[in-house]
Amino acid sequence: MLRFSDAQRRARLARRHGVHPAFRHPDPVAATRAMTVLHATEPPTVHLALQARVDGLTIDTVDDLLNEQRTVVKQLAMRRTLFGFPRDLLPAALGSASARVAASELRRLAGDVERSQVATDGIAWVEAAAADVLAHLGADGALDATALRQQVPALATRITFGSGTWSQEAPIAPRVLTLLGARGQVFRGRNAGHWRISRPVWTSARAWLGADPVLLPETEGYAELVRRWLWTFGPGTETDLVWWLGATKTAVRRALADVAAVGVELDSGETGWVLPGDEAPDEPVEPWAALLPTLDPTTMGWKQRDFYLDPTDVPYLFDSVGNGGTTAWWNGRIVGCWVQEPDATVRVVYRTDPGRTARAALAAEARRLTDFFAGEVVSSVYASPQMRGERLP
Repeated sequence: MLRFSDAQRRARLARRHGVHPAFRHPDPVAATRAMTVLHATEPPTVHLALQARVDGLTIDTVDDLLNEQRTVVKQLAMRRTLFGFPRDLLPAALGSASARVAASELRRLAGDVERSQVATDGIAWVEAAAADVLAHLGADGALDATALRQQVPALATRITFGSGTWSQEAPIAPRVLTLLGARGQVFRGRNAGHWRISRPVWTSARAWLGADPVLLPETEGYAELVRRWLWTFGPGTETDLVWWLGATKTAVRRALADVAAVGVELDSGETGWVLPGDEAPDEPVEPWAALLPTLDPTTMGWKQRDFYLDPTDVPYLFDSVGNGGTTAWWNGRIVGCWVQEPDATVRVVYRTDPGRTARAALAAEARRLTDFFAGEVVSSVYASPQMRGERLP
C-alpha cells in the first residue's frame, strides 16, 4: 500500500480546492465542480466560497450564476444540509442522499402531525398537503412561503415539535416545503431578499430547471457522489465519507467498491481512499494563505481533520455541534479565523502567531476580501467562539 503523508494531503488540497493563489479556478462553475458541492446553509457562504477560489469575482456574478444561469442549484442533501450543486450532479444526489433525507423528513413530520392530533394518519395528511402545494405551483409556478400559506390552507396548520421542556408550537409550512425540496419536486428559486439573507421563492422543478429531474438509482447515485468526493477530498477515510454523506457504512463500502477505490496508508495509520490512478501524491507547493467563510466546503470536507487542524483549536473555531466558522489558513493549516469590523474591513484573528511571512500573506487576503464586500457586513448564526471574541476555559 502506498503512503500518502499529511503534507502531501495538504498539497493536494491547495491545488484541487483552488485555495492556493497560484491554482485558483478560472470561473465559478469550475470552482463548484472542483469542490463537488458548496455549502449553502447560509446564503453568503456560496458567494464567499467562490470568492476565495476565483479571481475577480463579484457578488453580481454569483447572483447571476444562481438565479439566471442556474448552473449551480441549491438542494437539500447530505446530512440534511443545503448545498449548491453543479447541475449535472443533481440526479445522483436526488436518487441517494436527498432521497434518504426526504424519507426521514416524512417519518418525523408524520409523527409530529399525529402527536399534535391534526390527523390520525400523519403520512396521508402530509402527502395531501404536499400534493396541494404542487397543484398550486403548477408546472411553471413560483410563490414565496407567505403566498403559499395563503393559498394552501394546510400550510397554516400549527403543530407541536419536540417534547417536554424542548417542545414548541410552530407552523408546518417550512417542513412541508423542506420535504418537497428534498424530493426535488420544488426548488429554492430567486432570492426575494438581499444576497446575505435567505428568502427564497419556491419554484416548481420544471420552472427552475427547464425539465423535471431524472433521478439516478440509489446505488448509482451514491457511487457518483463518492467518485466526486474522492477526487476533491481524497485520500479520505471511510469515517470521513460516512459522515460527509450522512449515509451508512454499508452504502459507503458498496460505493467505494463500485468506483474501484484504491487504499493508501495515511500518517494516522488508517487507510485513506483515492480513485484508481490517483494514488500518486501531488508535488509540493509554495506556502499559501487563504481566508475561507463559515461552513466552507474545505473546512467541512472531512470528519477527521487533524492533518489540517490542531485538535486543541476545535472549541475555538467550531460551534458546539461541529459547524465551522470562518477560518484563516497558512500553508495548509488553519491558524485562526477572520472577522469584519463595523466598516466591513476584514481582520484576521490568530490562534497562534504563524510568523511574519504568513501574517503579510493573510493581510493581503484580508484586503482582497474587504474589497469583495464593498462596504457590506455579513453576519452568521454559526459564528465560532473565537469569532465572537469569547474566552474559553
